[in-house]
Amino acid sequence: MKYLIVGLGNIGAEYAGTRHNIGFTVLDAFAKASNAVFTPSRYGAVAEVKYKGRTLILLKPSTYMNLSGKAVSYWLKQEKIELGNLFVIVDDIALPFGTLRIRAKGSDGGHNGLKNINEMLGSQEYARLRFGIGGDFPRGMQVDYVLGHWTEEEAKAIPGKAATAGEIIQSFATVGIDRTMNAYNKK
Repeated sequence: MKYLIVGLGNIGAEYAGTRHNIGFTVLDAFAKASNAVFTPSRYGAVAEVKYKGRTLILLKPSTYMNLSGKAVSYWLKQEKIELGNLFVIVDDIALPFGTLRIRAKGSDGGHNGLKNINEMLGSQEYARLRFGIGGDFPRGMQVDYVLGHWTEEEAKAIPGKAATAGEIIQSFATVGIDRTMNAYNKK
């Protein structure tokens, strides 16, 4: 069984470590814990992790956030992975910082990366992990906030949250979306 695990973010040093790049951060931590290395490839950096008889293709799109669907669509086809085995990790300003919320499907919720994926795939029927980044910003300052860096306190909590997100990825690939939601959405 093959799975495509996509962490959304923007490429480039100016975006490294920003709230909007939490998808990249989670995949970097997961790859490191799995002794996997990302290599540049078409439309993104890719790593492969074997886990309990499954192959997880990790993808950090290089298409920038707003065109993430191009990379996702390409790699689903390239690796012959069905939509039910797609898992997208994305930042969410509607959730308090550090909240991890798993969904089996759904709208883009105003997130441009998910919006483009939905458009490119012609579907919202794929699993996603929304990583809460909080929404503590003045009106009209959303872009600055999501492209801003973590506070010192938040930065200290990221490794633990990323490790939990890694457990969620493993759970999704082994027991499926429903059991993963039951196990982790309650925490």
